[in-house]
Amino acid sequence: MIPPIPQGWQPWLLPATQRESYRRLDAHLAQDAAGGKTILPASSDILNALKLTPLASVRVVLLGQDPYPTPGHAHGLCFSVLPHVKPLARSLQNIFKELRDDLGFRIPNHGFLESWARQGVLLLNTVLTVRAGEPNSHKGKGWEEFTTSILELVNAQPRRVVFLLWGKEAQKKRQQITAPQHVVLEAAHPSPLSARKFFGCRCFSKTNTHLIEAGLPPIHWQLPDL
Repeated sequence: MIPPIPQGWQPWLLPATQRESYRRLDAHLAQDAAGGKTILPASSDILNALKLTPLASVRVVLLGQDPYPTPGHAHGLCFSVLPHVKPLARSLQNIFKELRDDLGFRIPNHGFLESWARQGVLLLNTVLTVRAGEPNSHKGKGWEEFTTSILELVNAQPRRVVFLLWGKEAQKKRQQITAPQHVVLEAAHPSPLSARKFFGCRCFSKTNTHLIEAGLPPIHWQLPDL
C-alpha cells in the first residue's frame, strides 16, 4: 500500500521502513483497503512531499496534521489541493489571506502548492493517510513515528532550515528540532477555529528573512495561476 521511499530520501529513511511499527502501519492500510475503505490520498501520492522535495533541497518544513478527507482533494502535500478543487478549504484560504497581508500575495485561482515543494518547502503532514470522510482516522497507526524520523533527518542537516509549526499538533514535534542553525516559527493553526490568532504571524516574510541571513535564496511564495 505504501509506495517505495523516493530516491532523494531512500538511503537515510530505509531503517525507518524496517521497524515493526512501519510494517504494522502498511498492514493496517492494506486491511482498510481490503475492507472496502477508500484511503486518501491515492497510493502513488502518499509520499509526494518526499518525492517533490528531496532531503538535499529542504530549506523550509511546513508541518500539517493529516490529509483532507474529501476524495479528489488531497495529493500528498500538506494544505495543498489538486488544481481543480473549488472552493478551497478554509485553512488554505486563511493561509492565502495571511500571505496577501504579509507579502502582497496575489490570491491565485487554485490551491495547488506544488511550486513551493519544488523550491525546497517540505509540505509534510504528521500523518500521511486518512480514510475518506473520516478525519484523523489513521492517527496513532504508525505514521507519527515515520514522520518523526523525517524531521530528525532534516534536523541533522548542516544548513539552516526554517520550520513552520502551526497549531498544537505540529508544535508537539518541536522537541525533534534541536540543532542551533535551524529556526522554528510557531503560530496558531490557520483553521477557522484559530485563524484570528494565526493572522498577523508574518511567517512567510520571516522565513525569507531567516533564509537570506543564512545565505540561502528566499522562497518565491507567489503561486502562478493555472
